Amino acid sequence: MVDVSDKTVTRRTAIAGATVRLPQDVAATLRAQGFNTAKGPVFQTAIIAGTMAAKRTHELIPFCHPLGLERCHIGIESLEDDTVEIRCTVAVNHRTGVEMEAMTGASIAALTVYDMCKALSHDIIISQVRLLSKTGGKNDYRGGGQQD
Repeated sequence: MVDVSDKTVTRRTAIAGATVRLPQDVAATLRAQGFNTAKGPVFQTAIIAGTMAAKRTHELIPFCHPLGLERCHIGIESLEDDTVEIRCTVAVNHRTGVEMEAMTGASIAALTVYDMCKALSHDIIISQVRLLSKTGGKNDYRGGGQQD
């Protein structure tokens, strides 16, 4: 792991996103069912899974520092173009950032949507797992490669 003991403790936040593209018939079926499947409520289950994953990032990705997250919020929105947009916001007061926690949360939430819906189709595509923004530390980041 990188030695962060000399870094200043600051408020660190990160927002990550992921996109899940559903086949048109699957999206229509899910909308008609209130985004519930035989396995249960899709979005609520994905939110729980993503939150659990963000909290355990250090167990999944080598060299990530274990962090006691102070905030983890996952928002999921179904869009009219048959995509599901996932946003994971994570925050902590620490010496190291939370980008990996946010991206892990978004990724696992997206994988959970896939798992909850795969009985309807395996043609579900997860894409655009990405860091949208981060604050705290040396540099802030606001998507598209622009740094503050």
